[in-house]
Amino acid sequence: MTTEHQGVSRAGLVRVAALALLWGSSYLWIKLALRGFNPVQIVFGRLLLGFAVLAPVALSRGLRFPRQGRTWAHLFAAALVANAVPYVLFGIGEETVGSNVAGVLNATTPLWTLLLAFLVGVDRAVTAKKAAGIVLGFLGVVVIFSPWRSAGEIASWGGLACLAAAASYGVGYVYMGRFLTGRGIPPLMLSASQLGAATALLAVTMPFAGLETPTWRGDALVSLLVLGVLGTGAAYVLNYRIIDDEGPTAASVVTYLLPIVAIAFGWLFLGEGITAAVVVGIVLVLAGITLSRKPRTAGRPRRPAPD
Repeated sequence: MTTEHQGVSRAGLVRVAALALLWGSSYLWIKLALRGFNPVQIVFGRLLLGFAVLAPVALSRGLRFPRQGRTWAHLFAAALVANAVPYVLFGIGEETVGSNVAGVLNATTPLWTLLLAFLVGVDRAVTAKKAAGIVLGFLGVVVIFSPWRSAGEIASWGGLACLAAAASYGVGYVYMGRFLTGRGIPPLMLSASQLGAATALLAVTMPFAGLETPTWRGDALVSLLVLGVLGTGAAYVLNYRIIDDEGPTAASVVTYLLPIVAIAFGWLFLGEGITAAVVVGIVLVLAGITLSRKPRTAGRPRRPAPD
């Protein structure tokens, strides 16, 4: 593995940019897929396709699925709060808000993670810098929602659904950090197993919320395929390649690029506008993340960013 102080290679920069495009464009693909499928159908499709990509890659590297029942119980719990619930909430949210808004609100995930880790006692080391970062980040959320304005798509149930999805990701990361990581399961197999568990959860849900007859539009179907194969499966593989080659700090740069990509894609392909409040808010959120994140040691794997 390349140590991080030696710098990121040119190939590494290309991979970081590619991963940012894959994950940052996910909100665009969700928006387009909603033209033909409901949120539960989209999530089931993307999870199944992502698992179909990720599992063979993990197995081809000689990795094996966990065998302990307790491990699978934790995997299903993590899949619920880190995959099934937030994926569905983003789909519900994007029925009424723009893909750019969803991408911006997803950027609050690291702030929720830090706050929840403190509340449950996983990380009680709160410095003045970290506290200032959390306050600044949530101030950014307030500015994005602009509750003093009586109308607007962001201050709606759709916007709240996207914010709840980001908070659910935070719960998932804290849960995984407490019960799954550091237990001897390779990160790539951990992700493949979790996607498999999430796929099973959505399969159970389909008879109740996913049997609505879809509209077989070409753009919706292609978007779902891209979201599952590239935005979920291939993106996870690429994420671990970056961690292995360049280290976790280089991989963490993607967190800062996702909302920028989401805003740009929403503007370019969907004609979504962007307000000054959203721009100011995302700047505050990213500044808060920068302040609140403590340095990571080289070689320590970073869990995949939420998409």
